[in-house]
Amino acid sequence: MKAVLEFEFPKDDVEFYWATNGATMNLVLWKMDQWLRSKTKHAPDDMSDDTYKAFEECREQLRGLIDEYNLDLDK
Repeated sequence: MKAVLEFEFPKDDVEFYWATNGATMNLVLWKMDQWLRSKTKHAPDDMSDDTYKAFEECREQLRGLIDEYNLDLDK
């Protein structure tokens, strides 16, 4: 099976950008998720509760958006 995407330049420049950079964007989201995870999993003892909760809330928000848009960072 083949899939072919066609773009008309310069009209479709933005669509071409998004189509060709999807893998990189996926990687950025995955790395951000992992960074947030590490901030709570390996939190230093002197991290304030507010900071810890902020990292948790940010990760929950990111994961919620990923789920809402049916994205899979592991593909």
